[in-house]
Amino acid sequence: MQTDPRGPRFAAALTAVVLAAVLITGSGLLLAAQTLVFVLGAMGGPRVSPYSWLFHVFIAPHLTPPTETQDERPLRFTQGGGAVFAAVGALGYLTGVTWLGLLSTGFALAAAFLNAVFGYCLGCEIYPIVRRAQGRLGAGA
Repeated sequence: MQTDPRGPRFAAALTAVVLAAVLITGSGLLLAAQTLVFVLGAMGGPRVSPYSWLFHVFIAPHLTPPTETQDERPLRFTQGGGAVFAAVGALGYLTGVTWLGLLSTGFALAAAFLNAVFGYCLGCEIYPIVRRAQGRLGAGA
């Protein structure tokens, strides 16, 4: 399925704000909530992601139609990666291993910032590498 690439960039901006708030407050619960947002995006794609919903309801109607679309599979992969980092970070904060929470949240924030500000989706760049590796492993190479 194809999606408007401006939606994921908007979602990355919201994600970056939430992750920055986590770093400032040290809130494991806020990071757990962000983990849920990532999981929804990974499992259901942009159609069920809360941030994508916000984009489509409040932002997209005021924009011209997109001139290009983007495959949602790399975006779902990216959300899965974000879910892993956020879950590890939340676990760190909630169990008192604060350095793990800070480190994991920092990595997730860096990736979200790259997408929000520069349009560079780190997970989208990794996705084809993983798919090629899966193909080679499946072919017995």
